[in-house]
Amino acid sequence: MQWVLFGVLALIAIAAGVGVILPRKPVHNALFLLLQFLALAGLYFLLRAPFVAVAQILVYAGAVAVLFLYVAMLVGGEDPGETPRPGRLLVAAGFILTAGWLGTAAYATWQARAPLAPASPGTVEAVGELLLGNYLLVFEGAAVLLFLALVGTVALLRKE
Repeated sequence: MQWVLFGVLALIAIAAGVGVILPRKPVHNALFLLLQFLALAGLYFLLRAPFVAVAQILVYAGAVAVLFLYVAMLVGGEDPGETPRPGRLLVAAGFILTAGWLGTAAYATWQARAPLAPASPGTVEAVGELLLGNYLLVFEGAAVLLFLALVGTVALLRKE
């Protein structure tokens, strides 16, 4: 039964991730992001990490997605219409930055391939030791990525 629930939640997370980038209305993007965060929280519960699941709901679904919704509604969530296509230099810079980001994440994950085995996984102490120990670079990278997503949202939605 757990495998079926895991599969359903994984499919919801993937579909919601696609739903974040496909709709043209920013409010719909933010609502799909909220659904994706909730599906991930369900996956964390299934993986027996209740602290991470509750933190996912409180921090990401409760704060980040609501902040994105607020920004989308504050700046104006109407259909942006025809948007200009980015230049080749901007697209190349995006690919280079993405490759650098993925390389850094892969290196950090490879460095932390043998994490410490906490005494009781899923507790606050165990998560804190792992996040601020072995996975510090990935943790800080995720914070930077969320900040850049917020800046990108504001940049895309601001009026001329």
